[in-house]
Amino acid sequence: MGRKRKDASQGLPERVYLRSGSFYFVHRDTGKWENIGKDLVAARKRAEHYNDPTGSYGTMAWFIDQFIIDCEQRVRAKDLSKRTLDDYRDAMRYLKSFFGAMLPTEIRPHHVTEYLDIGLKAGRAVRANRERACLSSCLSWMLRSNHGALVVNPCMRASGVVRNSETERDRYVTHEEYRAVYEVGNRAVRLMMELVYRTLQRPESDILFWTPSNIHQKAGSPVLRFVQNKTKTRIDISLEGQLGALVTTAIGAVPMLHQPILHTLKGEAYTYDGISAMLRQAQDRVRRTNPKLRDMASFGFRDLKGKGATDLWRSGVPLERIQALCGHKTKNTTEKYVKARWQETATPNSLDLGT
Repeated sequence: MGRKRKDASQGLPERVYLRSGSFYFVHRDTGKWENIGKDLVAARKRAEHYNDPTGSYGTMAWFIDQFIIDCEQRVRAKDLSKRTLDDYRDAMRYLKSFFGAMLPTEIRPHHVTEYLDIGLKAGRAVRANRERACLSSCLSWMLRSNHGALVVNPCMRASGVVRNSETERDRYVTHEEYRAVYEVGNRAVRLMMELVYRTLQRPESDILFWTPSNIHQKAGSPVLRFVQNKTKTRIDISLEGQLGALVTTAIGAVPMLHQPILHTLKGEAYTYDGISAMLRQAQDRVRRTNPKLRDMASFGFRDLKGKGATDLWRSGVPLERIQALCGHKTKNTTEKYVKARWQETATPNSLDLGT
């Protein structure tokens, strides 16, 4: 338990103390001293949450905020990606409106199912699935941390929760569509298209974060080395042929180690929403100027990852090599991924039975 402050003139929030240059918050329930950093503004914000001026202490709204704070700490420790944290923050806004006033022990599987049903009826079935997964991550963290008196995670399938059905993405971008959009796209759109198509990596969570520091020498040849954000698999991609030329041109004659390979004219990083908007603009231009493609269906950069994998498979590249590029755990996953976009006309059985 925190001692009564001797000098109230310090102006620190309740239960916050300054020690050895850092601010500490003393938790009322455990007496634990938590280091909440050296920045007074950030420490005040954290203390306001812990001191609970809204009276929500112990509810899911309070624990959701606590979970986000823990995720922020994990991002600083490089144990969680900034992209995942942003996804959690976005999802928790919706989850709070439904679960926020409930105590953790009051949440039952039927509440989670009701949330999924509401999302389905509102036309956001897939988003509701993602938000359920975020809620499950929060509740699992609470279980591991012994918060909220939870015994089980009510989001798990073992509890009877069935997520909304999802249609597997099967958009195959034809060569003609690819070339047409590439021709009218700007420098950034062209580079992202080629990087996704030739490396088969996730544009939003991997490619945007590559810098010249990802270039390494392996057996005397340059490779692009990185750890996939989703799978945590280390990938080495040989920088040869067209891919090597692309990366060399993008980096320039004098590489700046911490500047993204895919960068603005000012050398800054693109946001995925920003560069995706430019891709949509390029497609709109194709529809206006190319009569043959005026009804072209929209596609995103992720569809080019599928196109790249499918084209490799159709050209005879073994699934094992495609699996290594994609970072899939099993060959079966890769096979399903590429065949979802296979649109060849099936050939009938023409065997002669002598009839």
